Amino acid sequence: MTTASLSRRCFLTGGIAVGAAALAACRSESPRTPRVAPPERRPIGIVSQPGLAPSPDDYALMYGPFSDGGFDLPAIPWQKIDRRFLRQSVANTTGVGAGAVVIETSRHFLYFTQPLGTAIRYGVGLGRAGFEWTGTGDVGRKAEWPRWHPPDEMIARQPELEKYKTIYDRENDEWLGGMDPGPTNPLGARALYIYQGKVDTQYRLHGSPEWNSIGQSVSSGCVRLMNQDIVDLYNRVPEGAPVIVR
Repeated sequence: MTTASLSRRCFLTGGIAVGAAALAACRSESPRTPRVAPPERRPIGIVSQPGLAPSPDDYALMYGPFSDGGFDLPAIPWQKIDRRFLRQSVANTTGVGAGAVVIETSRHFLYFTQPLGTAIRYGVGLGRAGFEWTGTGDVGRKAEWPRWHPPDEMIARQPELEKYKTIYDRENDEWLGGMDPGPTNPLGARALYIYQGKVDTQYRLHGSPEWNSIGQSVSSGCVRLMNQDIVDLYNRVPEGAPVIVR
């Protein structure tokens, strides 16, 4: 796969409280961190037929509350969101074959391409000016309810995040610290880690409790989805799937 230019600026500038999910920095747990036990699934994998929007009942199911991995995710008020950013099946206009994740940054859409010329489309939030990025890679790793480890650059800008500082324990080959998983964690319910070969780019596709930021460019550079949508995408996308951000 061709390696494209990736900006490394994956941290936030100051002024945002840690309780806000807009702290969507992208570093997370070490690959050696034990994974959370498989969560209780809820059938949220509903999408429409291409060209036919889901019904209100479908949206209510897709974006309703559910329990997952010991955590409770609240309902998303989907009626307040521009419907183009709600999950739906559409014609594949990306020019990319089935089985790929394609992010069109200009439109704030993420496509997971399907056979027979269709794709599942999700609305996403992206990095604000100076933090945006493009490139190619693949899904090198997946995690359910990941820990969040803010980059040192972010801690320098926001000293209140010092309590989440990550320390590498060489003796045990593990990372210590970070924010515990949960509904307010900036990485949300799931994370897909973008690699180039064996190199972690430090960029992720991840969940966010801030549903009202979808369709905007306000984050630190990673690609954010509503938590219900990242769970759906996580269940569909295998490790190794190509990722194209353009």
